[in-house]
Amino acid sequence: MNVRRHHISAAALAAVTALGLGTLTACSSDSTAAGNTDKFDVVASFYPMAFLAEQIGGEHVSVTSLTQPGQEPHDLEISAKQTAQLQESDAALYLKGLQPTVDEAIGQSEVGTKIDAATLTSLESHAAEAGGHEDERADEHADEHTDEHSAEEEHGHEHEDGQDPHVWLDPVKYAEVAEGVGKAFEKADPDHAADYKKNTEALVGKLNALDEKFEAGLAGKKNSVFITTHAAFGHLAERYGLTEEAISGLDPESEPSGARVKELQKTAKADGVTTVFYETLVSDETAKTLAADTGLKTDVLDPLEGITDKSRGDDYFQVMEANLEALQTALGAK
Repeated sequence: MNVRRHHISAAALAAVTALGLGTLTACSSDSTAAGNTDKFDVVASFYPMAFLAEQIGGEHVSVTSLTQPGQEPHDLEISAKQTAQLQESDAALYLKGLQPTVDEAIGQSEVGTKIDAATLTSLESHAAEAGGHEDERADEHADEHTDEHSAEEEHGHEHEDGQDPHVWLDPVKYAEVAEGVGKAFEKADPDHAADYKKNTEALVGKLNALDEKFEAGLAGKKNSVFITTHAAFGHLAERYGLTEEAISGLDPESEPSGARVKELQKTAKADGVTTVFYETLVSDETAKTLAADTGLKTDVLDPLEGITDKSRGDDYFQVMEANLEALQTALGAK
């Protein structure tokens, strides 16, 4: 089949293991890292890409994630050894605009199949489209969103066109990405194309069911505004008629201004916001401070950038369902 294979020694394999490339377990128990000679070897940039590769590739792939479980993917710095390891893989699956060092490493690599998830669906700037939300208050916050996104340009944590890269949190867009990844796998590894096609169809079906669950679960919401620490949920908010107000911008580590915190306090009071959401991979200090100052509760809304022992579930679907329950509670939908 049209797949590059590289035979590497036991010593080389030992060195690869020491690199700290987080090998996922579902389909790669017999492989220590990318470059395994028996399967279609995929290097994925971080968890949402690795999950797609595993679900679509099934038994035919060996998937290795560049981002360790528990590591904040925005901050990933690829080592020279990891960059070299890319050369041993058959395919690289990433989302351009989220991890600049990954973009550079894959761009300069000789990997035969490079799959950029950002090209497989439509990315949007939620600052520019704030007025498109069903919630009436969206227009009032358009300028604020624009300011946040402008500030984030310095951090490099957004797509090159200023668009939000967090497409996996919208099940519909994630399904579009899955379809594109499936077609790329079929082309790169035609011997197993039928299985890739079947697995892709099954995954898309599950994502469509998840979308329907979100639609039904949020249909009875009493309000539409939610506050998060990290502006990761713009695509999800767009899909289900919600308005995300982020303490920080697209960069989860950036510090909010005092003016922004005061504005959010007013927003919480005006919109009946009950909860400030934080995430598992970033400190909850800012969220708890804002919540304490406004008399609000805190809860987790997981951007699913990695699965850890603290995650409310073992995979994408379990954590997304936990996110739905948290939103239902916060928005008065249950």
